[in-house]
Amino acid sequence: MAQPNPAWRLPITPAQMPGLIAFWDFQEEGPRRSRSGEPYLLEEMAGPVRRVQDPGAPFGPHAAHLADGQWLRIPRASCPRLDRHGPAGHLTVLAWIKRGRTAERHCEFIAGQWNESNLGRQYGLFLNISTWGGNDQICGHVSHSGGPTAGFRYCMDGALGATPVAWDAWKVVGMSYDGVQAMAWLDGKLDRQDGLNPYPYAGGLHDGGKGGSDFTVGAVDRSGEMGNFFTGLLGGLAVFERALSPAEMWALGAPMFS
Repeated sequence: MAQPNPAWRLPITPAQMPGLIAFWDFQEEGPRRSRSGEPYLLEEMAGPVRRVQDPGAPFGPHAAHLADGQWLRIPRASCPRLDRHGPAGHLTVLAWIKRGRTAERHCEFIAGQWNESNLGRQYGLFLNISTWGGNDQICGHVSHSGGPTAGFRYCMDGALGATPVAWDAWKVVGMSYDGVQAMAWLDGKLDRQDGLNPYPYAGGLHDGGKGGSDFTVGAVDRSGEMGNFFTGLLGGLAVFERALSPAEMWALGAPMFS
């Protein structure tokens, strides 16, 4: 089992938190199978994803390096518990990342089931979305319908944090949804922004059915092709079947500040 890096305030690991669906610590080479929860396998979709050493990695000496244009996925049929939908489609997504600079500025997808090409939006953790004036902040996108928000070209619904996510520094980014509101989290704290985080959104999430979105990491299907690539290091990724409490988010997400 992954052992927390002592530089991080991690009294417990995701594996010890109730409601875990899957947790990847990215310590191994090749396709990554979750260490805890369901044994879901993340397939490498654009060449081998390098394992690199980094002294700040949260769960061991290694992390996965996603180069620009690389991404991971689990086919929808292979990860039924990640298919969060309907009124009971509650969830938390947490990612331990060291953000790198992309070749061009664009929004960056971290993880979720979010396919814009086939109207299969459900939930997705993003960075640097321009929705409501965002710039480098966390966005926890959610969708009732799978399509654009009524009256808009794109989906506008989601919790938008207030704080830009730094480059080249380990950060914990996350989203949660409890059936009533979506929330965006940074380093274990609700990154509050009036009217946008928390974001009121009662009624549950879209059910994409058999033709809905795969679970993807590092990129999302939009305009008929993969894009919105994340570049940098992934040191951990956890998905829960419930919205974690503020105390639980702090326990998992707060660095040991000097």
